[in-house]
Amino acid sequence: MRHQNSIPDGLGSEAVAHIEYALPVTGLNCAGCAGRAERALQAVAGVEHASVNLATATASVEVERASILSDMVAAAAKAGYPLAERDITLQLEGMHCGSCVARAEAALAALDGVQAVTVTLTDAKARVRYIDGAADVGQLQVALKQVGFGAQLLDAAEAQSPDAEIQILRRDFFWALAFTLPVFVLEMGGHAIPALHHWLMANIGQAVLWPLQAVLTAIVLLGPGRRFFARGLPALMRGAPDMNALVALGTSAAFGFSLVSTFAPGLFPAGAVHVYYESAATIVTLILLGRWLEARAKGRTGEAIRALAGLQPDAALVIKDGQTIETPIAEIVPGDRIRLRPGERVAVDGLVISGSGAVDESMLSGEPVPNVKTIGDEVSAGTVNGTAVLDIEVRGVGAETRLARIISLVEQAQGTKLPVQALVDRITLWFVPAVLLVAFLTVVIWLAVGQGGSFALVAGVAVLIIACPCAMGLATPTSIMVGLGRAAQMGVLFRKGTALQELSNIDLVVFDKTGTLTEGHPVLQDVFCAEGWSRERALAVAAAVEAQSEHPIAHAIVSAHEGELQDATNLVAVPGKGITAQVADQAVVLGRLSFVADGAVLPASWSAKADELAKQGATPIVLAVDGAAAALMSVSDPIRAEAAQTVAALKHSGLAVAMISGDAIGTATYVAHALGIDIVHGECLPEEKLAALQELQTTFGAVAFVGDGINDAPALAASDCGIALGTGTDVAIEAAEVVLSSGNPMGVVNALKISRATLRNIRQNLGWAFGYNVLLVPVAAGLLVPFGGPQLSPALAAGAMAASSVLVLSNALRLRRLKPSLHVEGG
Repeated sequence: MRHQNSIPDGLGSEAVAHIEYALPVTGLNCAGCAGRAERALQAVAGVEHASVNLATATASVEVERASILSDMVAAAAKAGYPLAERDITLQLEGMHCGSCVARAEAALAALDGVQAVTVTLTDAKARVRYIDGAADVGQLQVALKQVGFGAQLLDAAEAQSPDAEIQILRRDFFWALAFTLPVFVLEMGGHAIPALHHWLMANIGQAVLWPLQAVLTAIVLLGPGRRFFARGLPALMRGAPDMNALVALGTSAAFGFSLVSTFAPGLFPAGAVHVYYESAATIVTLILLGRWLEARAKGRTGEAIRALAGLQPDAALVIKDGQTIETPIAEIVPGDRIRLRPGERVAVDGLVISGSGAVDESMLSGEPVPNVKTIGDEVSAGTVNGTAVLDIEVRGVGAETRLARIISLVEQAQGTKLPVQALVDRITLWFVPAVLLVAFLTVVIWLAVGQGGSFALVAGVAVLIIACPCAMGLATPTSIMVGLGRAAQMGVLFRKGTALQELSNIDLVVFDKTGTLTEGHPVLQDVFCAEGWSRERALAVAAAVEAQSEHPIAHAIVSAHEGELQDATNLVAVPGKGITAQVADQAVVLGRLSFVADGAVLPASWSAKADELAKQGATPIVLAVDGAAAALMSVSDPIRAEAAQTVAALKHSGLAVAMISGDAIGTATYVAHALGIDIVHGECLPEEKLAALQELQTTFGAVAFVGDGINDAPALAASDCGIALGTGTDVAIEAAEVVLSSGNPMGVVNALKISRATLRNIRQNLGWAFGYNVLLVPVAAGLLVPFGGPQLSPALAAGAMAASSVLVLSNALRLRRLKPSLHVEGG
């Protein structure tokens, strides 16, 4: 898939810097493969960055220009890991003559990633081969439409889907099992049951049993096991052996030794003639079983994103001429009007133009409580309408919806490599060659000490088979995929995958106040009236004056007034102080106490009351009419209901919490103390916020900053991990690494929980993957035999190797069970 750097609508503004591709890569079997493919792509001139993810078999590539794509195709193919191609057939409409053919072919051939095009006039079909991820069917259809041709996908020889791969592996495993069981029973059954051995020798004889086993094993190796030789041997010839090469060498050695023992036993010394057909066949069967289970597990790592992708319906009810018409999404355009029925899933992004009702947005925000939508409110594709009928005006469809862009954002983050992966990459680069060397030395040493060729062969084959670079390669990317997918379901979007590791190392969380810990929109709290004035009368005059102001405090006063607005004239605003006006031939002054007191007589108690209100985090506003006091009003920005819970949860998790605000120090201190925050910086301009943050970094170490406004952008960018509320400004979101799509500060706790759980999961996976290889490779080599320990058979080695990757994947899948923190743990 081709990307340009962009952020979902409402989650940041689009900023294009370069071209990004997500290109499926074939032939990847272990971390060594991924590393070699990555280096091959990175070496192409013009490639700014390349990262190959083993779990998704996808290369994330950033390039300077699209023309580099052909060089990347050649480089990947030369390295032995070709980029996946797709062959499709399009049925064209509007084809009439030879010039139509030329136009259609030229339009398709001009697209990035298109490898070959054939358009035929006789059947009006276009047969196209393209690089999967560099182009897609939609782009082909758009290109044809631009030159006058309609196109429908008629037939596609699609690249193998995960489901198809699972079915093929399942089929091959059972075929291998059917031919392996007789070999295993004939050979190992005789060892386990002496009576069976005597019966087989007496009635069939070794001269028949061994050739029969040879034939059955050959069927397993050349049939279901052919994939290991077809991929492993070419890799070995290129000097870049992979997991398939280890299996191919191990099974070939066991099978070859057995063939010589069967048909030319005289080549071996007396006592060295043995057969290991059951080992060769069992190795293939068990590894196929492991890969089948691995493919099934890998298929589940992307379930969260597939679930999000499946939320958008294929059609919607479009309102035309007073009638509703069921219309496919592909035919809906911005500006259309759509009717949402009760319980229906929203198909597009839009604005409510009629109706009012609750909409369940939990699938996007992670918030379980439905949000009430009224005229002018936004709705997003994938959410679910409640019991009301809503009419909406379409603002975004398809790839332009918030849902689609969130999916794209998460998919890009899932392809990120954490810093810890760099060590794994360096080790896996040399892992398979090291295993080959260990296997060779194992055979040589056992032969040198006189243990015999049979023993030496078994030990060498066991070393080749038990080594598992797959587990090491899958340890990090599978955890990242599952963790980020679950995070998206919980309303936490990691714009950069590296933020997972950065956030897990945080020592201090710093919050902005307004709009982050508070609601961000002031409301009128109290009105203290002078003698002869009522609340309603005072609000009517104040609202008439403030109706023409855009100030948030003015909006709070106007919103509190329930009657009709009076006319106000001769308005004169004094910035930062107040406003004067005429209302119904009365001289009105509204603003700070000191400003109003200059021209009006106010009660002596109001000064103390105003100071008390300020200490409580409120802003006192005084109204005077014709030089006499009318009312003292209290306006404040309410603290979010979840704010105290968020601070308590962060402290419970062992983090320090601070607040940096541009608001008055008295107001900031009041809010901080109400929430249990001990470190407070108030009256900070944007550059002062940055300085305060850097001071905290010096004192505490790694710091995460949480904000939502334009003035928070410098601090968000400078922090070790910037966290922006999705309800905030585009500038703030663009500067952040993590976005809380719901706008709920409790999302910070969820982000921290996901980060820690994912990194813990990665450490567990790496510990198992490395520990498994470090401990069992020497055991397979026979290190314990001189001390009376066991020699590991190749068949058991194959089982252990298969189980290793499956265990890593199964452990990563546990992250799907993470629950959002809706309360303070332990509280």
